[in-house]
Amino acid sequence: MQFEGIYPPVITPHHKDGSIDRDGFVEMIEFLVQSGVHGVIVGGTTGEYYAQSKEERETLIRLAKETLRDRLPLIVGVGALTTAECIEYGEMAKAVKADAILMNAPSYSLPTQIELASHALEIDRAINLPVMLYNYPGRTGTTMEAEFFDRVGRSPNFRGIKESTGDINQMHMLAREYPHITLLCGMDDQALEFFAWGARGWVCAGGNCLPAEHVALYEACVLENDFAKGRKIMSALMPFMTILEQSGKFVQSIKHACRMKGLPVGPVRAPLRELVKEQRRELETVLRVLQATMDTIRKESTN
Repeated sequence: MQFEGIYPPVITPHHKDGSIDRDGFVEMIEFLVQSGVHGVIVGGTTGEYYAQSKEERETLIRLAKETLRDRLPLIVGVGALTTAECIEYGEMAKAVKADAILMNAPSYSLPTQIELASHALEIDRAINLPVMLYNYPGRTGTTMEAEFFDRVGRSPNFRGIKESTGDINQMHMLAREYPHITLLCGMDDQALEFFAWGARGWVCAGGNCLPAEHVALYEACVLENDFAKGRKIMSALMPFMTILEQSGKFVQSIKHACRMKGLPVGPVRAPLRELVKEQRRELETVLRVLQATMDTIRKESTN
């Protein structure tokens, strides 16, 4: 599998009591399929996997595959605290014939680069599926560095990386020194810079609520090589991206934006709390302006 295009990490809709809304989850996936994205990730940060039981995660993996059938690739997040747990989630992915797994550093343990590579290679040997790495030290506490990439490069399964450090030098290193690992944007407010440096895709939480807009940026930059158009689209998206990356209310903002689109959402799980009135108002204003600007860009493109 080659990672290219827009890959939203799908949200997990909840009922009012916090239980998983299975019908809502199916509706979300159908919405993404019809919106032209290129694959779906289940078990990502945006899906609140860290607040789910093993049984709930398995339920969502199976439900996603049943819903997608083979219309789009399914990538399954295997994040957990231990290598053994990660392998269990990988086995769930393999059992439903998922197309790839998403692998981050285990949180809290702070492994060295050698330990992290051993962890990744052990999962790879057990599961033997294409791997999209997920480099997000802001949540895991550990950065994937050159020593790690050199070691995991022994396996051809490590084919892509969602780069989410926010460090532009890290992105430059990956683009220049590890071109065999497909670079995907993992920092929403840096998407244009990623595409300029050869990224082939974007793992974007905002793709849940604005899939067409995310696809438009990908197509402008990657397929059309039109960075003038890309800058216009990114400029329209940037206030929304700023809220996502800097408000401290990432999942809540995505879910409220989905709610505005009439999509099934429900509450976030504790310890997170919903946006307050002022935050909702700010987000709603930003999205209204964004949509109006995107409408203008689309009209310009058709003239």
